[in-house]
Amino acid sequence: MNLGFGEILIILFVALLVFGPSKLPELGKTAGKTLYEFKKGMNSVMKDEEPKKPSQK
Repeated sequence: MNLGFGEILIILFVALLVFGPSKLPELGKTAGKTLYEFKKGMNSVMKDEEPKKPSQK
């Protein structure tokens, strides 16, 4: 799914109309935190599922 510059502008314009200029920074901050927590959780799951290497003697 590739979004071009024009599509991003249209999405931002619609968001501005729907939510208003005062709510957009709050929505962006919330979306950023959500994405960060999702990535952090996925990294944790991937780290837990890695097979442990047998120790060499």
